[in-house]
Amino acid sequence: MPEISNQVRSIIEAVRQRGDKALCEFAQRFDKIRLQPRDLVVSARELKDARKKVSPAFLKAIQESARAIESFAREEKKRLLTQWTVTQGSARVGQLVRAVDSVGLYIPGGRFPYPSTVLMTAIPARIAGVQRIVMASPPKNLTPEVLAAAAYAGCETVFRVGGAGAIAAMAYGTERIPPVDFIVGPGNPYVTEAKRQVFGQVGIDSLAGPSEVVIIADRTAPVDAIQADLSAQAEHDPQARAVLFSTDAALITQVRRGIDPSIKNRIHLCRVKNLDAAFEEVNRIAPEHLELLIAKPERFLAKVRHAGAVFLGTSTPTAIGDYVAGPSHVLPTNRSARFSSGLSVATFLKRSSVIGFKARSSERSRWEAALTLAQTEGMKYHARSLRCRVAR
Repeated sequence: MPEISNQVRSIIEAVRQRGDKALCEFAQRFDKIRLQPRDLVVSARELKDARKKVSPAFLKAIQESARAIESFAREEKKRLLTQWTVTQGSARVGQLVRAVDSVGLYIPGGRFPYPSTVLMTAIPARIAGVQRIVMASPPKNLTPEVLAAAAYAGCETVFRVGGAGAIAAMAYGTERIPPVDFIVGPGNPYVTEAKRQVFGQVGIDSLAGPSEVVIIADRTAPVDAIQADLSAQAEHDPQARAVLFSTDAALITQVRRGIDPSIKNRIHLCRVKNLDAAFEEVNRIAPEHLELLIAKPERFLAKVRHAGAVFLGTSTPTAIGDYVAGPSHVLPTNRSARFSSGLSVATFLKRSSVIGFKARSSERSRWEAALTLAQTEGMKYHARSLRCRVAR
């Protein structure tokens, strides 16, 4: 939207021009909190003390979640491409795989604090080998639970900065906030627009939209479980969307009766003629979360082409993936699962090609092909660069 785009552009420019002072002004304007520049950085003491302010049950929960996330991340890393080279005649070609040097995590505020998102973003970055991990979040969102999760996950520094200003600060740097190479994490439309505008200055994971779930259910699925899973997704925010596809009209009627009227406008119940039709709709929507609450769901995985995450069976709600399954819950939204993936160790890795040639006569045909292409494109110095080395 032009209005949001223009507002974000002015915020980014203010941060670039006036740094920490602008961030403090935005904290007063948007968060209704008065900060001095020195207050933007959460002290090491505050991070340490946060653990003492949370319940033992919460600490146990984040430890359990972190173990699952780290285990999944380590298994993923084992299976990713690592450095490799192959020999082709006298040439050697291959790839280097390296982590980005620094990452900024954006942890949204708003209706709920999200310590789980701290774990789901920081731990894959750490396992990938990122050297410096920092975090920014709106001041009022930095509850003891969020700070305890940040300390546990290995965030080097935490900043009391929210919204588009936080994205600008991590992209361009301020007096107290050093710039990073890559920014990840969900946020409101202003945060998303800011990530779009700073892309190129830094890398970004995705442009997040409202949360969404699609459920395919048959008569084997408990009605109360379907109702709970639809409602769980709808409670994220007013723009969230939850969709049920089923061939069973009676099931849909039962589900409808138990939906909270206050969120029913976010929930859509659709009857389909068969499961093939349901999967056609799924692949059109390309949902963030897909629940297969059907008998023998593994048999249908081949039909899923586009989804951020797939949850198999009636004992696997999206909520388990939000917290303790292992894969990150930061997933593609707004149909972007058609061309992108959820946050993972791979998000933080980049590849460099490696090329080594020798000007041997056995490679003459390849050198001549390169020379011909350079001459055809009119690149005379490309041709000269090749000709002075061409195999004889």
